[in-house]
Amino acid sequence: MSIKKGLLKSFNSGDYTATVQLIGSYKVYLEGVTVARNLPVAEMAVGRKVFVNFFNENNAKEAVVIAVYT
Repeated sequence: MSIKKGLLKSFNSGDYTATVQLIGSYKVYLEGVTVARNLPVAEMAVGRKVFVNFFNENNAKEAVVIAVYT
């Protein structure tokens, strides 16, 4: 398990998923990343910094956005 920093590129409040660009990766975006339901919709503004928890670093489908910060 590892935690990485990222930038929020988009947020879908309907299914609570996000598109995230990992810090240091300028060309690759992770799409459809699950967002923890305890994060308010109002906090999920494009450009916010996020923490992404990877349960398996080889499978982005098992990642979860666990926090937003400035």
